[in-house]
Amino acid sequence: MRSRLAARSARLVLAAAAVTALAATTACDNDDAADAGSSAAPSAVASAGSGSSSSDSTSTSGSSTGGSNSSGSNSSGSTDKTDSDDGKKGGYGQSCGTNDLDFTVTSESQAGGYYLVTAKAKSGITCYLDVNTPSVSFGSGADGVASPVGQGGEDPIKLTGSAIAYTGISPKTTNSDDGKEFENVIIATTDDDPNPAELKLPDTANVDKPIVTNWSTNRAETVPVIV
Repeated sequence: MRSRLAARSARLVLAAAAVTALAATTACDNDDAADAGSSAAPSAVASAGSGSSSSDSTSTSGSSTGGSNSSGSNSSGSTDKTDSDDGKKGGYGQSCGTNDLDFTVTSESQAGGYYLVTAKAKSGITCYLDVNTPSVSFGSGADGVASPVGQGGEDPIKLTGSAIAYTGISPKTTNSDDGKEFENVIIATTDDDPNPAELKLPDTANVDKPIVTNWSTNRAETVPVIV
């Protein structure tokens, strides 16, 4: 115990000596500082170098860290933080909120007609569709809510850059003349998303017992049919 305290005290004395030497050098005038700077620094290093090997190791490590910070450690720190966050979420990363995505809607003729919705992450965003089925409704009434049919689906789907996810919406699954007409469809990534998107349809939809498929990266899997 005494030997460790003695070693620590010696290191503190050496550090204080180095600080004193540097302070004395700073107090010199500009001309003397230019001459004394080159000699004072080796003197301080030599004094510190006379300590234990652990002190040398600490000094070298501190110098390397300082160099890293001054040469732009912000990007390195950001990468480390992202990796850490991803690890906390099981490798999935950030879940896609509806307002993280850009949507398009096209009218397709297969299966009696349906709407194909594509979703892409907005510029600069990387996120995951970790809820398999979107929340889709026509209007605010319960009869306009689309039922999931469980087709396709990958969990989770990573969206970034040009990556695309697809879902198919069939507005009418009955053979009757019943139904209500809508010009827009409401879509969200989850049932409780506070920012659902209201998308303009390419034509007026006659809606009666609508259905929706899961998200998929293969558009052929998102042609909605009742099995």
